[in-house]
Amino acid sequence: MPIDSLPLFHRIAGQPVIVLGEGEAAEAKRRLVERAGGVVVGEDDGAARLAFIALDAPEAAAARLRARGVLVNVVDRAELCDFTAPSILDRSPVLIAIGTGGASAGLAKALRLRLEALLPQSLGRLAEAMGATREKLRARWPDAGDRRRALDAALGEGRALDPLRADSPERVDAWLDGAETSPGGTVEIRLRSADPEDLTLREARLLGSADVLAHEQGVPAAVLDRARADAARVMLAIGQAPPAEAGLVVVLRL
Repeated sequence: MPIDSLPLFHRIAGQPVIVLGEGEAAEAKRRLVERAGGVVVGEDDGAARLAFIALDAPEAAAARLRARGVLVNVVDRAELCDFTAPSILDRSPVLIAIGTGGASAGLAKALRLRLEALLPQSLGRLAEAMGATREKLRARWPDAGDRRRALDAALGEGRALDPLRADSPERVDAWLDGAETSPGGTVEIRLRSADPEDLTLREARLLGSADVLAHEQGVPAAVLDRARADAARVMLAIGQAPPAEAGLVVVLRL
């Protein structure tokens, strides 16, 4: 299924970003840029590649900047935006961005507030602890697939490094010392409907961890979209056996 926009995290530390306008809307954009380390500049700065516009009549300014190759965000005018600014949940270095394509900032904020109550402050420390062990991880599992499967197992609900456990950052070293490689193999999922919401939690986790996704022709795109984005994909005829591949092969049948 298509998505309305491509979510990206853009690093702007030390970079000029244009902010046009006065009042609270413009001030909010200035604060956002400065929070990310950007330098707020005016329209005449030729080095800027991003712009936020909070004007009563923004069309002319948006057109001028876009003609220069600047990507533009216009407050409350989604049809004029090259990009939108999401609601941000900050557990640095973990950032969760919630966007609605400009349809409803209020909805994005409400979702963020719900997630704020669910995600512990320790999430950032967990990310930092895992980043600090990156070389040890690579030495323990030189193969990227083995490494990813080991991490998938450790980060699962109730597992050693469950991200929702406040003590997970302190468990990283002990997990790494005792962790074993998670096996690959082949798992078959026979779909009960075309609705991805009918997948069980186990099936959803398998799709999210698959190295190879082998599926029969006719499997709905909405279900395929639940799989790991960079999993290799193989089309199967009805009843055809999946290929022999290394890693975790998930087979979807109708």
